Parts: sequence; structure tokens; C-alpha cells
Amino acid sequence: MTDLAQEHPDCAYCAKGELVAKFAIEICELPASTVYLFKEQSHPGRCVVASKHHVSEMIELSKEDREAFIADVTTVANAIHTVCHPDKLNYGMYGDTGHHLHMHLCPKYKDGYEWGGTFEMNPNRTHLSDAEYESLKEKLKKAILG
Repeated sequence: MTDLAQEHPDCAYCAKGELVAKFAIEICELPASTVYLFKEQSHPGRCVVASKHHVSEMIELSKEDREAFIADVTTVANAIHTVCHPDKLNYGMYGDTGHHLHMHLCPKYKDGYEWGGTFEMNPNRTHLSDAEYESLKEKLKKAILG
């Protein structure tokens, strides 16, 4: 068990395991974050980038850690564009109830669900088969890690 998991056992992003598996599949680790494929795929390619620091706000990170987190977000954004070809990528940082810094990267498609509006947190409309999740995960991982 990691130090963060011991310190914050109720935080899905710190504890990982069963808590995060309820809504996401780990893709890979980056220098400042862990990248997850969001299980609800109404927006094909939707991912979450979770900081390796248990903080609630960007302003709680040092300048260096903040820049490293944004660099990871940019890496994942480029991978989503490469693999999924969205017309636009929406970025969302919430955390009203889960106080761990993370960013949702939500691909939007002009002919797709919710184009022109704010994306719903969990519309519970589209889930994939295990094989489809694994295929998308591997494509994104390859694009992220090069």
C-alpha cells in the first residue's frame, strides 16, 4: 500500500484499487499524475488525469508541481486527439465531493452526444465490453507513452 493510500484510504485516487475501479480503468503513470480511462464512454476517449499529490486545488501545488501536472494533461490531450479525433476537447476540474485534484478530459464530437453544451459528469449511457475497454486503453497508452 502506498503512503497516500495509507494517509487517505477513502480517496479513490489515493487508495486506487476498488474505489477507483468503480468508475475508471488505470491507463498509466506519468511524472505528476495517474491517467485513467473513464468507464462511462458517452464521449469516446474520455479520460481523467489525477495528480499524484492529495490536494484539492491547483493553488496548493508548488509552481513546479503545477507545471508538471499541466504538462501531463497536455500529453493526455494530445493522445486523445491522436487516437479519437474529437472536434473539441473539454476540460473539467471539479472536486466538490472528492477533494483530490483531477481533470476530466472529455472529447466532444459535432455529431455526438452533448455537442454545444457542458458535459454531464456521469450520464450512464455508454459502457464498453472488456475487450473494447482494453483496446481503447492500449491505444491511448501507446499514444501517451510514445
